[in-house]
Amino acid sequence: MRHMPLFILVFCLAVGCEKRSKSKGQGQTTRPRIALIMKALNNEFFRTMENGAKAHQQSHADQYDLISTGISVETEVDKQSALVDQMIAQGVNAIVLTPADSKQLVIPAKRALEKGIVVVNIDNRLDAQTSQAMKVKVPFVGPDNAKGAKMVADYLATKLKKGDKVAILDGMPGTYNAEQRHKGFAESMQEHGMQVVTSQTAEWDTARAEKVVGAILPGSGDLKAILCANDLMAEGAVAAVGAAGKGSQILIIGFDNTTAAQALIKAGKMLATADQHADQQAAWGIECALQILGKKAAPEDRETKVDLITAEALK
Repeated sequence: MRHMPLFILVFCLAVGCEKRSKSKGQGQTTRPRIALIMKALNNEFFRTMENGAKAHQQSHADQYDLISTGISVETEVDKQSALVDQMIAQGVNAIVLTPADSKQLVIPAKRALEKGIVVVNIDNRLDAQTSQAMKVKVPFVGPDNAKGAKMVADYLATKLKKGDKVAILDGMPGTYNAEQRHKGFAESMQEHGMQVVTSQTAEWDTARAEKVVGAILPGSGDLKAILCANDLMAEGAVAAVGAAGKGSQILIIGFDNTTAAQALIKAGKMLATADQHADQQAAWGIECALQILGKKAAPEDRETKVDLITAEALK
């Protein structure tokens, strides 16, 4: 029998090893990869969301791999869109998205869907009209923001009397959750006979909220309450009211249940906030994506809970 030349033998062994390596690698990558793309990582709410997602993945490590990323502040809409494109390029199986802008993020979501990637929308709902026009249909897993805001505002109303003057601090213009929280606040105040004397945006930001409230207070000597669409803005409102020496005269509510808000509520500087369970939202969104990937469920919306947080609830 003739011996095989050495260089051919080496080549065949190398090819064989490569095939076995590829086969092994393919076996190692059977778990789907899910990307969580968040907004405003400067906000404790989204850090809590990220921690919840990581905890869920650790307890389901055999089911999927997690990529967690996001933008620093909610105004970085283009950067968030680029992150979606980055995840598309990496070939993830699903994207769980908290859009910084309800309209603009429909476009990258469509690009992901066209690549066969499952998209689940959490926290801030993508704009319905824009989605319909672009034929984008993704499930929304998250709270009814209007209902949650009304719940907190209804509690505030029990501490006021008919005809009292209040102000509303809104979130980023054009975002669905900001619009819905304004709607819930306004409906509650109208139902209870309060006067909404001004409604201004502070773009979810603490420093901006402090400036906005600082400008409102001099012309509103008899203001009784400030309804803030998130806790970061409530922190700014508390600072402005305190600086004006009106901390005991003006009631402040928020939304998100951050640890800072809890401390302010315990100290009597805030009246209440809403807990929309950031950690569980991420987990619920991931579970929805897994069900769709496993063809165990159709893409359907799921409303998640919102709880009222008061001093009594924190005892």
